[in-house]
Amino acid sequence: MPFIAPYRGDPESVLPLVRSGMRLSFAVGGVCAATVAAVPLLGGVFGIPAGVLTELGSFPWLLAGSVLLIAFGQSATSVLVALGHSAQVMRSGLAATAASVALSALLVGGPGPLPGYGLTGAGLAMLASSLINAGLNQYALRHPTILAGRRIRPGRPDAAQILSLARVGLPLGGTVLVKFSVLGVLTFAAARLGTGSAAVHSVSESLVNVVFTAAVAVGQATVPPVAGYAEAGDAVRVRRVVRAGVLVALCAVTILGFLLLVLRGPLVGLFTRNPELASRVVSLLPLILAVVITDALQAVAGFGLVGLKRTGPSLVSTVVLFGFLAAVAVPLADAAGLSGLWVGLACANLLQGVSKIGSFVRHSARVGVGARLVVGGGDGSAVPGVGRER
Repeated sequence: MPFIAPYRGDPESVLPLVRSGMRLSFAVGGVCAATVAAVPLLGGVFGIPAGVLTELGSFPWLLAGSVLLIAFGQSATSVLVALGHSAQVMRSGLAATAASVALSALLVGGPGPLPGYGLTGAGLAMLASSLINAGLNQYALRHPTILAGRRIRPGRPDAAQILSLARVGLPLGGTVLVKFSVLGVLTFAAARLGTGSAAVHSVSESLVNVVFTAAVAVGQATVPPVAGYAEAGDAVRVRRVVRAGVLVALCAVTILGFLLLVLRGPLVGLFTRNPELASRVVSLLPLILAVVITDALQAVAGFGLVGLKRTGPSLVSTVVLFGFLAAVAVPLADAAGLSGLWVGLACANLLQGVSKIGSFVRHSARVGVGARLVVGGGDGSAVPGVGRER
């Protein structure tokens, strides 16, 4: 995204970037899908009871397929946002979310006389949702954008360009991989407490993911203007964009969190019919909201660094803070149960937010130092008032 945004009016400059980005996306997606498929094996290594692992069934394989589709879809999603087609991304996301919600309600519990398929139904719902999102965004990339009519297949690799993208993309991908690997460790720690605790933790994570999507969307939207203003050497506007992004993301997750509290009964009921499990999830809601709010803060700050093409600080922050959380997860769960795990997660998110904001302030202060000459003028620049280089 930060590479494409300054040239969103120049299809000949954008096309090779899109092709190289696809190669990186497919490579990272393949590694992550293999990791997800290996969850039953990893669970046995970490001492998860065999009964819990047996209950997974085909779920890891369905999730692995979903990961591959997400990689395929994200290779288009990021380009669409960078090219100013966020509305199409929203429509695709709404369609995929609607499918996920509808299929989850139909396949997981089985309303009325319909049979329920539990985890397998959840996996099928996620797979279908990922397929819809990827298909719609790939279609949009090839039609209403400046790339319409051009061949977008990866083609012959440009090693230098891929390496340039990798310097930004791989630390970002590493940040995501470390984060969700540690969240997997937290799941293992919760599973050691018993099947009930594992179920409560899983439902809570699902609720977090639903609300956190809003923060991710806002964060992604900040990348193109940050990249454009950074290219123009305007540090003031770079900071203004991220500050606005933080405020919008916090408002969004706060509103969604409030709705979650008000509608907690029917929403939690979509995930479980067990009154005891539902009660435990409801009692965990304040910590769930704390995790979502702190996660939104660190996410938008991290996307600000993406716009500056400085993803290394995010990786370091995540490795250090989430690495410590992973190291203490099992003893923390043994000592304080699920509540202790979620308090630890909220604290790790908050410290990450503080660290990333500090890094963003430091790197944004360097914007414009030795900047190249740019001129304004309505020629396809990334943001209004930011001209293209000559």
